[in-house]
Amino acid sequence: MHIVMATSEAIPFAKTGGLADVVGTLPMELVKLGHHCSVFLPAYACVKEVLQAGRLENRHWNLSEGVAEVTIDHAGMACTAKIHRVRLDPHGVDFYLVDQPMFFDREGLYGDSSGTFGDNSGRFCFFSRVVVEAIEKLGLAIDIIHCHDWQTGLIPAYHRTRTQNWNWYHHAASVMTIHNMAYQGRFWGPDMALTGLDGRYFNWQQMEFFGDLNLLKTGLVFSDMLTTVSPTYAKEIQTPASGCGLDGVLRARADRLIGIVNGVDYGVWDPSVDEHLTMKYTVENWREGKGVCKRQLQESLGLPMRPDVPMIGIISRFAEQKGWDLIIQLMHWWIDHQDVQWVILGSGEERYSTPLSQLRARRPDRIAMQSRFSDSLAHRIEAAADLFLMPSQYEPCGLNQLYSLRYGTLPVVRATGGLADTIVDATVDRISERTATGFSFVEYSPEALADSTLRALTIFRESTDKWGGIVETGMRQDWSWKRSAEAMLGVYRRAREFAAMEGRL
Repeated sequence: MHIVMATSEAIPFAKTGGLADVVGTLPMELVKLGHHCSVFLPAYACVKEVLQAGRLENRHWNLSEGVAEVTIDHAGMACTAKIHRVRLDPHGVDFYLVDQPMFFDREGLYGDSSGTFGDNSGRFCFFSRVVVEAIEKLGLAIDIIHCHDWQTGLIPAYHRTRTQNWNWYHHAASVMTIHNMAYQGRFWGPDMALTGLDGRYFNWQQMEFFGDLNLLKTGLVFSDMLTTVSPTYAKEIQTPASGCGLDGVLRARADRLIGIVNGVDYGVWDPSVDEHLTMKYTVENWREGKGVCKRQLQESLGLPMRPDVPMIGIISRFAEQKGWDLIIQLMHWWIDHQDVQWVILGSGEERYSTPLSQLRARRPDRIAMQSRFSDSLAHRIEAAADLFLMPSQYEPCGLNQLYSLRYGTLPVVRATGGLADTIVDATVDRISERTATGFSFVEYSPEALADSTLRALTIFRESTDKWGGIVETGMRQDWSWKRSAEAMLGVYRRAREFAAMEGRL
């Protein structure tokens, strides 16, 4: 199959979150499985900087500029985009960059220090319209158009309604992936004019949402198949509590919705090959390796160099979703009473960063924190820590708990979304069966977080055999992209079956 993906971000070009990791890695896994993949992405200023500096993670690549040109009537103004192609070897994925400086040549992907861009509706309506026309102009014979999040939600509508009647519309099926239901691309109703679609589609069953234009809803309604990033999240978003107002739409399309856990790139996130670590290690010598990594991290961060003290790692945005109210309460309870070290890498809302800074100032012997993101430090925390906290309110998939498993760092998570699907709680039975991989809780409360974390610390301090068994079970887990890619191929086949049944192929 030839799969085309449309996205607003992808590594190694542009990233704000996990979406970039998915779209930067999944196509390469699909190519390894014998398929052809192309990716459409806006040519942001940061993308041009990456290309000009040649910073493509040591990959072989070549750039072909101006392989196509597309002009769109955007609100009565002729607006032209140039399409550049970057081929990444050895996997041979083609990235098509949509270059329109007025929309994309600015600081930030969706906003800057002043907030989100006021023209995001127009920017991504334009991007989607260019993508569908560029596929035709480039003569791409495709089987699947795979769209990611609200920024590309219009593409399935163009495909289904066969706007312009492009040839590829008659040969491809569409798939829409939801990475986070909380972000929907909701704009005021008059922006419907920017889509180029007939106004009759602006109704409560298709594109309208309480008087507004909703681009995620548009994609959900018009796609042949829907996916999200874990099976539990697929169930959660069909409820009023987690559906963010679109649960009814998703329940109506439940037969088309599948949850697939994101994968991990073990070429990057594996302590046996990790160049960021003082000592590489495997499941065979993890005690020695983690001990060396802990000493190095303690020394570099100014913490007492104690091999016996439990180290708790956290790498996260300072945002309500991530459970910081629970973490901060737990730290207040424990800071003078539990002999543990906390290592935190994150930035975000002041209501969380301020109390964390105050706690660090109070006990610098127990808390180290860095707000400037460092990829190297993220790797070193995963290797050095004994526990990794992720008490999220909701978590569509989560990746750090998967990294932690491979690094022998036991996750403490709230059983929601992908966290529930990937971490097996260390009950007495599961420890004896050698199936436990971490610690989890259900109730969203600091007491529940404290209980699970204390269970973990008790085993750490009192039973090296039990602790080692959980660590080694986790390190042997396979959450590679290969398994995710194989599952996605099944979705693509189902999408084509549905399109064929409806007479559109």
